Amino acid sequence: MNDATSRFGRLLQFSPAAIFMLATPLLPACTQICDAVNSWSACYAEIHGNDASAMHSEIDEPPAAEHADAVDRARLFVRAFVVEENLPGLSLAVGIASEVVWAEGFGWADFDERRPVTPKTLFRVGGVAMPMTATAVGLLHERGLLDLDAPVRDYVPGFPEKAWPVTTRQLMGHVAGVRHPPFDEELLYMRDHCESPLDGLEHFADDPLRFAPGTRYRYSSYGWTLVGAVVEAAAGEPFLDFMQREVYDPSEMRDTVFDDVLRPAARRTHFYWPFGGGNAVEDANDADNSCIQGAGAVLSTPSDVVRFGLATLDGRLLRSETLDLLRTPLTLESGESTGYGLGWFVGSAPLGPEAKATIFGHGGSSVGGFTSLLTLPEHGIVVAVTTNVSLANKLPSLSLRLARFFAGVEAAASQDLPEGSVPVSRFAPGD
Repeated sequence: MNDATSRFGRLLQFSPAAIFMLATPLLPACTQICDAVNSWSACYAEIHGNDASAMHSEIDEPPAAEHADAVDRARLFVRAFVVEENLPGLSLAVGIASEVVWAEGFGWADFDERRPVTPKTLFRVGGVAMPMTATAVGLLHERGLLDLDAPVRDYVPGFPEKAWPVTTRQLMGHVAGVRHPPFDEELLYMRDHCESPLDGLEHFADDPLRFAPGTRYRYSSYGWTLVGAVVEAAAGEPFLDFMQREVYDPSEMRDTVFDDVLRPAARRTHFYWPFGGGNAVEDANDADNSCIQGAGAVLSTPSDVVRFGLATLDGRLLRSETLDLLRTPLTLESGESTGYGLGWFVGSAPLGPEAKATIFGHGGSSVGGFTSLLTLPEHGIVVAVTTNVSLANKLPSLSLRLARFFAGVEAAASQDLPEGSVPVSRFAPGD
């Protein structure tokens, strides 16, 4: 894993209580940072004040009686988390046994306009789009239309020859050597608009591979943009059309759309970016994510993301053997496991004093957003959390905490995660 991923890992190994203790000293600095900002730049410090109980929140519908206690305890924790992290807005959903049992929005979709987050507010899901694209690949593979180990140029002949041949399997596992667009140098400033993944290839297709495929793991959104182009070619139709009919519709995803800045969705949140050295935030750049289709460029709600996760668990989308294929970590030529399958991070974490759960999931960092998806097949639990500020990389820890509430092993909002917890940073993307 690269250095950036390791840094995320060290940050996210902390329990939520430890996260709070680390964040607390930064809060007084937020106002000082914003006070020093020039008048032309909007800066927001301590958005929700110090009273978490006063934070605005909107729920989709009251939870069933059997989940009411878990919701009440989890809600207290989430409110405190949003205040401590100074997140403008946060939305979440929890699914159990094929249905969404809790969906709620906290804080502001737009702080200046006092527009609240609701369960229907659309957020950028970033790399959480990768498991969705992986599902499309799995469907085409089942139908004999896509060979994971064939050279990618068999499907996308416009992709130039490289020093080594590249396969779809290698691209999906982040072991192909295709470069990743740096946040601060590229993603923040994207202005080109792409109508298809193929259009996005012009940003990286002529670049050399960073290493021989299969020898190293390096997270790559551009690699997944090429996967999107492969899906489009193998399906013989536009990528977005195939995703809608074959993935979104069967999953009953009612609020998932292309992130089209030229035709912005009505319920889209405003986007924010971390400011300075504290927890203050500012307005994010007006970036266009359309050229990384397959890797991102998706707006959705946590409820829809949870519906997707539930559909992967109940067999609506893929055969069990195909899902196993996607969720089996790749092994490098050195024999080292990457901990990442084909579009899914793979790990485990304690859910109680003696119980350990296998977790499949993904994180998604984008310009003005961060999303976390965790699925726990043995417990039938799916959790999705999203926010409207970039680099909020503690969301995977929050997602795991929510899963613990609904698994019935979280006794109180102040309880630390148990020792020996596998870092859920594995479900967050690297640079």
